[in-house]
Amino acid sequence: MTEHTAEAGWWYAGGVGTVTVARDATARFLHGSAGTAPGVDTDTALLVVSELVTNAVKHAPGPLRLELVLRDGTLAISVCDGSTAGPVLRPPDPERVGGHGMEIVAALCRYVVTEPEPHGKRVTAVLVAPGLATRAPAQRG
Repeated sequence: MTEHTAEAGWWYAGGVGTVTVARDATARFLHGSAGTAPGVDTDTALLVVSELVTNAVKHAPGPLRLELVLRDGTLAISVCDGSTAGPVLRPPDPERVGGHGMEIVAALCRYVVTEPEPHGKRVTAVLVAPGLATRAPAQRG
């Protein structure tokens, strides 16, 4: 099988409007790369981007970077920010107001990993097209 890859990344200052701009950039990227990752659901990808970028805007100082990598039915969504504190996956609680972002991301993605970066961290969530769900998890290389 031939591997097809498309990549993009954007820096954002953070603050009001960042989530909307990041979602719009993601939608344009996915629509422009439709042949690269058939089956990756755009609405799911936009929700994951929203949650990861929202966490970075709320909990990390300074700029953030959104990176997308499409590779044969797999979409890796990474957000790099200036905080060394990893996101918190709380146990489900239907009575809690807010704080469900990472719960949503974990439920939608094949896996989520947090890695240290020189000036903060990188949170990467990987979506796999439904038809490829039995494939081994994508390896970070």
